[in-house]
Amino acid sequence: MDLLDLLDCRRSTPARQLGEPGPTPAQIERLLGAAIRVPDHGKLAPWRLLTIAGDARHELGQGLAQIHQRKEPGIADALLHKDRERWVFAPLIVAVIARIDDQHAKIPAQEQLLSAGCVAHNLLLGAQALGFGAQWLTGWAAYDADAAALLGLAPDERIIAFVHIGTPREAAPERTRPPLAQIVGAWRA
Repeated sequence: MDLLDLLDCRRSTPARQLGEPGPTPAQIERLLGAAIRVPDHGKLAPWRLLTIAGDARHELGQGLAQIHQRKEPGIADALLHKDRERWVFAPLIVAVIARIDDQHAKIPAQEQLLSAGCVAHNLLLGAQALGFGAQWLTGWAAYDADAAALLGLAPDERIIAFVHIGTPREAAPERTRPPLAQIVGAWRA
């Protein structure tokens, strides 16, 4: 499959539909190496990756449920169960962490953030190219200071994606895409 064919059929497989087997260590190394081949104005590498696999997925879910319960003492048990469960379907989760230098003299923060977003997108494409399904998720944990601390993020770091990767248990759903005529125009002076 060439790159344009891959892009034409790119889909997100819902994380709850992902399972074993996940990528092998060699596939993970190749996937992560390819993911960081992104536009990076100034060669800042304004991102890093954190893999979450095996028992770490359960520990993360438990830790996030505890944070959620501490912040909302009356939260329903079903929501806490969902906090714990969402991390155990895919055998591999890659947290894409942006490291933005807001004070950089030449490279705007937006360009740094977009570079990190390209890493997340490359993870999706790379996983699909290797025959896996993947989904880019965020959720409350991506924006929570205590969740960031649990994951060991520095003060200048933020999560932009949790990319869930595994073997699809069913075909990824297609979604309606806008017709090009609605979203593409030609500028004229």
